[in-house]
Amino acid sequence: MSLNSMDEYWVPEHVKEYLRGLGFVLPLDDMEPWIRSWDDWMGARGDFYDYRDKDGLGRVYEVHRRSIHPAMRVCKEWGSLLLNEDVKVVCDDQKATDWIGSFFSSTNFMAQAQATVVRAFGLGTGAWALWVDLDRKKVRVRHYDARMVIPLTWDEDGVAECAFVTRAFYRGKAVDQLQMHLKGGAGFSADLSQSSPSSSSHGLSNGLLTMDDEETYKIVTVCFDHEGNELAPVGVAPVFDTGCAFPTFGIVKPAVTNTRVDMSPYGQSVFADAVDAVQAVDLTFDALINEVDVSKMRVFLSDVLFDREKTGDKSISIPFGKQDCTVFRKVMSTEDTIQEFAPALRTASQSEAFRIALQMLGDLTGFGIGYFDFDESHGYVRTATEVSSDNSALMRNIRRHENALEGAITGIAKAVMAVSRGFGEDIPDEGCMRVQYDDSIIQDVAAEKEQDMREVGVTMAAWEYRSKWYGEEESVARARASEIGSGDATNGGAGR
Repeated sequence: MSLNSMDEYWVPEHVKEYLRGLGFVLPLDDMEPWIRSWDDWMGARGDFYDYRDKDGLGRVYEVHRRSIHPAMRVCKEWGSLLLNEDVKVVCDDQKATDWIGSFFSSTNFMAQAQATVVRAFGLGTGAWALWVDLDRKKVRVRHYDARMVIPLTWDEDGVAECAFVTRAFYRGKAVDQLQMHLKGGAGFSADLSQSSPSSSSHGLSNGLLTMDDEETYKIVTVCFDHEGNELAPVGVAPVFDTGCAFPTFGIVKPAVTNTRVDMSPYGQSVFADAVDAVQAVDLTFDALINEVDVSKMRVFLSDVLFDREKTGDKSISIPFGKQDCTVFRKVMSTEDTIQEFAPALRTASQSEAFRIALQMLGDLTGFGIGYFDFDESHGYVRTATEVSSDNSALMRNIRRHENALEGAITGIAKAVMAVSRGFGEDIPDEGCMRVQYDDSIIQDVAAEKEQDMREVGVTMAAWEYRSKWYGEEESVARARASEIGSGDATNGGAGR
């Protein structure tokens, strides 16, 4: 990739060669063409949108097809439905719940995580991974999409080791930063020298990695200049032992089976099987706009209405009016000085075709046939609340995607807490963790809470209400419920 192409980033070939030299087989090689294709559809780029055509005389001209970016719209809708600032990670211990909630809030994790989900649903894969500031002893979470993620070890249970490649800047120059999250360190030690991939300091044996006996995850960082030479930036630790016996990253994928590359650790775009519908939406939208454009009123004016000026021996008419082919001059005409022509619009039939294309897109991307719809009463696009009552497909798919996301969210939260404990943070054992999603977008949560309030004292205890709706552990919920009076259903759901 050119160093000046700062708008996009794809894993450079020298980074891939480095990983191959360590003995890894890269699944990115098979998936990258698909990822690039999906990325183009999200950005409405490629031959479908910008192409060349010929007129009757054989002259070639460039054509741009208008787009409402339907592929990106699909991904944004899934991101907004699944994650927002009200999503919480709930632990068995209330203090642990409060700590991770404070961490996510202070680092703006959920807002950035929603953007990660948008890209992951478009490109098939995304990730969150730990990033550690050793000087300040702070833990942060970095966000990646499929272009920057290279699984290294995986099986049916998921990805066990993974590499992340990004662009960083060192002393004003762009460098490629490779961070490998390896179980046991894969032969790397803290005194790693920045030598060639065949160096014995990498723990190599006949070109393959050797595993040491330690089973905690280590973060190995290697930097390269634009020519592929390894660098040793000051202040960057080549190896950091996290002390975690579980992955220090979380892979984000939609709950869609990858049918493009068999046995791949990468996921598949949520619109991979709906590319024809994406094209149909933009074809009908472009046709609708063209219909309006070519149907503008044309005005034909007689020669007698044009002023004339002399240039030498010639008399030239002085043009007037707009220059977008709406006013025409009738040469050598004195009759019907002003004549109007307004072509008949076919926007009704064009709109119906556009509507059908939107319905196809919604159905093929898991929203149901009525999600992307418009008419005189609902406007352009109906909201999820409006369609959820009669759209069981949307509800089922939301649950599937939420279940797929939960492991990645709780995994990265668990890793953050474990490394933070190593830096001296007083965090109790989190126990079992779960994600409490905010379903207010697709459900009438206020009505559901009111129904549960009526059940307090009948089929539900006040502490159960608080545990369900506020994510409190049982002992905290019991204590707070007793303070405000567990016999009052309304108080049982009162504020904290």
